[in-house]
Amino acid sequence: MLYDAMEERVKHVVEMGRVDDAYINSKGEQEAFHKWVDGFSRQDHPTVIQVLLDNSEDKDITGDLMPNLIYVSRQKSRTSPHHFKAGALNALLRVSAIMTNAPIVLTLDCDTNSNDAETLLRVLCYLSNPSIRSKYGFVQFPQRFRGINRDDIYGAELTRIFIINSLGWDGLMGPGIYGTGCFFSRRVFFGAPSSLLSPEIVQLNPNNVVQMSIQSEAISALAHKVAGCTYEDDTNWGSKIGFRYGSLVEDYYTGYHLHCEGWKSIFCHPDRPAFYGNAPISLFDVLNQSTRWTIGILEVAFSKYSPIIFGTRAMGLLMGSSYAHYSFWPIWSIPITTYAFLPQLALLNGVNIFPKVTGLWFYLYMFLFLGAYLQDALEFMSVGVTFRKWWSDQRMWMIRGLSCFLFGFIEFVFMSLGISTHGFNVTSKTVDEEQSKRYEQGVFEFGVSSPIFVPLTITAIINLFSFLSGLVKIMRGSNVEELCLQMLIASFAVVNCLPIYKAMILRSDKGKIHAKTIIVSSFLASALYMAASLIFK
Repeated sequence: MLYDAMEERVKHVVEMGRVDDAYINSKGEQEAFHKWVDGFSRQDHPTVIQVLLDNSEDKDITGDLMPNLIYVSRQKSRTSPHHFKAGALNALLRVSAIMTNAPIVLTLDCDTNSNDAETLLRVLCYLSNPSIRSKYGFVQFPQRFRGINRDDIYGAELTRIFIINSLGWDGLMGPGIYGTGCFFSRRVFFGAPSSLLSPEIVQLNPNNVVQMSIQSEAISALAHKVAGCTYEDDTNWGSKIGFRYGSLVEDYYTGYHLHCEGWKSIFCHPDRPAFYGNAPISLFDVLNQSTRWTIGILEVAFSKYSPIIFGTRAMGLLMGSSYAHYSFWPIWSIPITTYAFLPQLALLNGVNIFPKVTGLWFYLYMFLFLGAYLQDALEFMSVGVTFRKWWSDQRMWMIRGLSCFLFGFIEFVFMSLGISTHGFNVTSKTVDEEQSKRYEQGVFEFGVSSPIFVPLTITAIINLFSFLSGLVKIMRGSNVEELCLQMLIASFAVVNCLPIYKAMILRSDKGKIHAKTIIVSSFLASALYMAASLIFK
């Protein structure tokens, strides 16, 4: 309640553009806003640091001392870069160092809450162990989400990333950072295990012991100073110290750098989830979030710190390849898009591009196709995931390949060429009652008219007509042996596109695909078919 009240006051001052004395309730709040003058805005305002609870004096109803609770709103300026989330994390890292300098730091998303009181004890078993703490820098818990529907239709649990691959990474140098549910040794942010980089002031040193009260004037003044947006100028913050700048996915990028420096990490996956967060329940929000991830990992892939070159030299082939696997994810949009259109367009034009059923290459293709999916399904089920959730995950993998991977890659190219893009967007996780009901029922939520849905709709249209065309050819006596693989791929795509067909034709709710998207997609599908007809001739 104290935190929410303070947040509302900050928002009120920003919206009004002035400090309204009638809205400020205490002397402490007056001191917090004493630097504000008329005209400040969301992008241009000074630091606000307010001690809401002091563990040296504030007690709960049973008489026990409460933990410190400090509200921080870092300084913003139109003339200084904000570095998005990484900049906020570094500001919090410095302010916490000035006020308490606790040796362990936990990062959580704003919608994440603790689910197990023993979590910290598990972390202390690792980070306080004198035999390993000099090498192990952080402990990562898998992201878990409340309110996931029965089939997890959007693959929000990301089982492949958060559990299966993390278990494998734990046998190497440990998992990367997932942005939330991660406990760090403060020491990890100040250089490699073998070398401690000295920060610009002694109070930021991870070994410094804070002697003064968190409410003293000296502590408050220094905390405001290190939260300033120009404090990092001409320092190592963001490059060698703290959370790293240079990518929209600061968690992936920071974990990558820490591993390159020689730090190891631990994957802690207790039966009872340590934390629960909220997952987006709209397909647009899911794809928007994944588009941002796509841009961020491409920024790493094509930087001077590319995992495939720099990473393999610093960490070894296996660990470097593991990071490269993620950073080059968007490249999967090429084979996925090819398989979504080429065999189907060939089938529509009566062209056979796959081996016959009687050929040896057919059996090799089927072995690879079925074997890959079987292996993927078995790995999911080995960690307790149902078949239906696995099916949703593989469907979302193809949806991402045709939408956010493709759009993220295009946006990354524009950014690299200096062409302005829409920039950073925070994923919306607000809950609409009707939308929530549809999600619980396993119904896809399109809802908005967006270009990101156009490739998906084109794919659904092309594959459906291709499949129907193949059935007609078979009924007319065409050679089934020649059409078998193309029919298999088209039918597989049609089954995966069932939610799209329903949203196009059978639904009338607000979550259906907009008519504009259907019209544009139909036109483009027709143009694609005509272009393919000219090529195949």
